Amino acid sequence: MLNAVDKKALKTRGIAIAALAVAIYLLMVFANHPHAVERYFSTGFYPVICWLLHPVLSLFPFSMGDVFYIATVLYLIYTLVKFLKLLFKKEFFSGALLAAGMVIKVQVAILIFYLFWGMNYFRPLAGERLNLRDTSYTTASLKAVTAMLIDSANATRARLTPADLAQDNSTIFKTAVMAVSKLSNDSASFWAYHPAVKPSILTPLLNYIGTSGYFNPFTGEAQVNYQMPVFNRPVVACHEMSHQMGYGLEDEADFGGFLAGIGSHDRLLRYSAYHLAVDEFMHALFYRDSLANKQLKPRVSKAVHQDFVKERAYWVSYQNKAEVITSIFYDRFLKVNNQPQGLATYNRMVLLVMAKYGKRAAYPDPLPGH
Repeated sequence: MLNAVDKKALKTRGIAIAALAVAIYLLMVFANHPHAVERYFSTGFYPVICWLLHPVLSLFPFSMGDVFYIATVLYLIYTLVKFLKLLFKKEFFSGALLAAGMVIKVQVAILIFYLFWGMNYFRPLAGERLNLRDTSYTTASLKAVTAMLIDSANATRARLTPADLAQDNSTIFKTAVMAVSKLSNDSASFWAYHPAVKPSILTPLLNYIGTSGYFNPFTGEAQVNYQMPVFNRPVVACHEMSHQMGYGLEDEADFGGFLAGIGSHDRLLRYSAYHLAVDEFMHALFYRDSLANKQLKPRVSKAVHQDFVKERAYWVSYQNKAEVITSIFYDRFLKVNNQPQGLATYNRMVLLVMAKYGKRAAYPDPLPGH
């Protein structure tokens, strides 16, 4: 028989769960109104979060987001063990209270996720915000822009010196921050307050799950896998800082990273951006016209081709079943958060680049940064 204290505790947690469920529901109703999200969250509340979090957390040389995730996993393991012990001892009421407390914590985490950053998933698409609405393009124009990107990648790769390829992570990250800051100053659509990027403590784990970097929505920190090939790191850093700007969708963050990269004066960063673009465009061209893809492959310089080989070899060396499992979960996560194409969303960067540069496909001049 439950005493008065037990009944009160159970009732209190039940009310809290119901109230938090209503709050999450109302937040999802708000998410169905993209222009309201843009006005009141993305350009209203979210900048305040940036002003409060970014300067403080940037004082730490390590990722507080990594520490938060490690602590969370340890806490969940501890709680699960405690819950199982209570069930084994047949202390079912205490187990129910513990489970209810965990439900409340999960609900609070969901609210913090969306209120601190996650609502950016539901703002109007970048194509609308950047006035790049015309995302239709012909196979011929796709092939032409792909050829231009290959030429730019070849040229920027040829300019790299051994010193460029020997840059340490600190230099790479500082350069990326400067590029993102420049893009922010040049365009209000890419506004960034105190952009920063850090090497991830979890890099050994990121290698095994095939992840080049990630953005922590709870702390607003951008983290990069510091062990992957050096020519990948600069544009990945810019990609993660694009999330920091409020670009939630992966294709939009790729586009922001690409623009920051080609607008930089750093040789390695410019090449890193074109390397990414060539990869994306060659995949898109293959699905649109495999013969056209085959025709352009010999256009890729030997040095650029070797970098693609090196990149693939790096990730293949870490491939295992864990990557397959995490890819399934992350694909589902993207679909829940307004990215119905899941992992295929990354390839939609091509649409934005084509909308911006597709009209130049009839001209022989290279893209900016060539």
